[in-house]
Amino acid sequence: MNAMIWQVLQIILVVALAPLITGYVRWVKARLNGRRGPSPIQPYRDLYRLLQKEAIVAHSASWIFRAAPYVTFASVWLAACIVPTFTTNMVLAPAADLIALVALLAVGRFWTALAGMDVGTAFGGLGASREMLIASLAEPAMLMVTFSLSLISGTTAPGQIVAFVLAGNVGVEVSLGLALAALVMVAIAENGRIPIDNPATHLELTMVHEAMVLEYSGRHLAMIEAASMVRLTLFIALIATLFAPWGIAQPGAGPLGVLVGMGAFLAKTFLLASALAVFETSIAKMRVFRYADFLGGALLLGLLATIFLYVSEAV
Repeated sequence: MNAMIWQVLQIILVVALAPLITGYVRWVKARLNGRRGPSPIQPYRDLYRLLQKEAIVAHSASWIFRAAPYVTFASVWLAACIVPTFTTNMVLAPAADLIALVALLAVGRFWTALAGMDVGTAFGGLGASREMLIASLAEPAMLMVTFSLSLISGTTAPGQIVAFVLAGNVGVEVSLGLALAALVMVAIAENGRIPIDNPATHLELTMVHEAMVLEYSGRHLAMIEAASMVRLTLFIALIATLFAPWGIAQPGAGPLGVLVGMGAFLAKTFLLASALAVFETSIAKMRVFRYADFLGGALLLGLLATIFLYVSEAV
């Protein structure tokens, strides 16, 4: 019964918290740039405003264009629900798997790219091709990180990896540092953050994600924006869970342990969100032709982490 309650609480938490995290990152970036900036709760107002507007659909759009926002949001939301945030005692914990998480994110990306090409605009095709370029390198890098963690813990289930780390079975590992760096680089690319993409720009020559969703409006655009916010929360939670799991409540913990786990999750989330804002403020966006270098580095780091762990296990 408790597992069901905590699972429902997480399902609500990841959606309710996602706009606040996005708004907090924007607010911190504005402060670092010497501006007042919008309120951290502004994304809630934006989503509400979009939901009140009528969705305008192009005459050339098919059912794919209409279904893509809902499929994308559902896949990202489900991926966020299987990552333990404040406790591992959840109903979906046995079914949670990092490889399945990569597949769910790929489903959302595929439908977004398909919708970008469905209308037939130049910007949609441009954004979709760039998105697939990023995916072709980001997904293998993410899988390499998964294999690295599985070599250490013997599983790809996030909940069991957390239990393995909290049991004191992992010390200071260089390979884990390489895997962490690779996952951070993948998270930046997957969320379209600087230096890969700038979520606040609409400049034609640099757009990636925004180019695919230019034709959306109203509730469809609200679903796309909400999916992006949940995706950012997902990767922040994933990094905090896999590489800093301290504070997460284990099965058998009472309400107090879960409350401590939730407090630890919120503290780690806003700390990582602040680090993201500082990083984006201190670096410039790179050219499109350098995306492969950036993500190739992430793939190389993940591969090195896997090789080092495999060799150490063999020795």
